[in-house]
Amino acid sequence: LAQAGAAIAVESARDWSTSDHQRYVLGSVGPGTKLPTLGHATFAALRDAYATPARAYHHFGHVRETLAHYREVAGGAGWSSPVDVWLALLYHDAVYVPGRKDNEVRSAELAQAHLRRWPSADADARRVAELIVLTARHGALRAGDFPSTPEGEDTRRFLDCDMAILGAEPEAFAAYDRAIAEEYRAVPRWLYRRKRRAFFRMLLDSDRIFLSDVFRDRLEAQARRNLETALAGGGKIAG
Repeated sequence: LAQAGAAIAVESARDWSTSDHQRYVLGSVGPGTKLPTLGHATFAALRDAYATPARAYHHFGHVRETLAHYREVAGGAGWSSPVDVWLALLYHDAVYVPGRKDNEVRSAELAQAHLRRWPSADADARRVAELIVLTARHGALRAGDFPSTPEGEDTRRFLDCDMAILGAEPEAFAAYDRAIAEEYRAVPRWLYRRKRRAFFRMLLDSDRIFLSDVFRDRLEAQARRNLETALAGGGKIAG
């Protein structure tokens, strides 16, 4: 019943969405769930954060995609602290200004501020903020940077949820690459492409792109094909 109700809610949100006014379904329903449901005030504040400034990729659609990966993990390997990871995914790009170095810190601060104003008994605000701040180090982190504990595994899987687009089908990956280029349109094209190629090369040179075995087994091969194609010119770096 919970699954059917959620499906109906999602379809209704899509039916009522327009190009300039997207509608989303947030929260959790059904017996046995441990996730909090966002209240209207919390969701409105979060929605407003993601709408400013206008974004080509780091909007709420990206969050929805990371939550789809979250649900896949929840239905399989599982999360040791599901509420903390769920909230971290919701807020991880809430503050996003291309080129700024403090987006992740400010997003973490916003999450903590909201949790103080609208508390969740099951959430650890410190842990939520810790996870969000780690997203600033994508590509530089290694699986061994985190302990072989349930919390460490949560961390690896959380970070992989955010990076999963790299292992998407080629068309989706190309759309993502174009969207990032659009967000950085104020940067000179030659400089943007140089830095983007350097990031892709760093990922390819690493022992593994995805930190958890769950994501590595499923997405690593496709991610490497996408990055290699982009660097080889067959999927020319967007920008």
